[in-house]
Amino acid sequence: MYDGSNFYGYQGQPKVRTVQGVIEDALERIFKYRVYTHAAGRTDAGVHACNQLVVFDCPNPRMTNEDVKNAMNANLPSDVYVKKVVDLPEKFNPRSGVKKRIYHYYVLNTRYPDIFRRNYVWWFPYELDVSSMREAARYLEGEHDFTAFRKSDPDDRRNPVRIIYRIRILRMRGGILLFRVEGRSFLRRMVRNIVGTLVKVGVGDWNPTRVKELLESRDRSNAPGSAPPNGLYLYSVHF
Repeated sequence: MYDGSNFYGYQGQPKVRTVQGVIEDALERIFKYRVYTHAAGRTDAGVHACNQLVVFDCPNPRMTNEDVKNAMNANLPSDVYVKKVVDLPEKFNPRSGVKKRIYHYYVLNTRYPDIFRRNYVWWFPYELDVSSMREAARYLEGEHDFTAFRKSDPDDRRNPVRIIYRIRILRMRGGILLFRVEGRSFLRRMVRNIVGTLVKVGVGDWNPTRVKELLESRDRSNAPGSAPPNGLYLYSVHF
């Protein structure tokens, strides 16, 4: 798990601090040479993870899984923590081998902000109609072309067809709204774009059927802005 507040995203990049970078730095200190890793999801800058899956080949077969876990946590910074180490099949691929990814997005829907949680929720002080957002979310469940919900990037040539198993919107204590999005795989910024669109419905600017029209248009320029990254968590990975 990691607090993404002070990272420039998960994926390793030169000259900036990334989650992959600090993990591979820690492994290099342990094993004395660079050990490369692969993850189940490449979270953006400011996005957090509760249960990210990171795969690598352990160079020292004499170390137990508990040894590896303890050594990594001794060498990682305080905003990254290894919860568990397990054995996987030799050719396991954390991208294609994952059956489900679950993202949580937290909105603090209160009159005043909580400055102590400003890096971990999206403070949104306007009234939101949860019933309308739930109605709109149903149009996004199932298999669809999510071009209208991807990050605008001409170099991204990945297939925009994705499957969303379920979207839940729950009111929690303390004015928190939880958006829970379950799917096998996601496009870049897709979950944040979904939340931003549903909030547009929640304040009454859009009716729920307009989300269906946006989805079918396959046009990102017709969509509202993304929700900010700080409310998003890679909550769980199933494989």
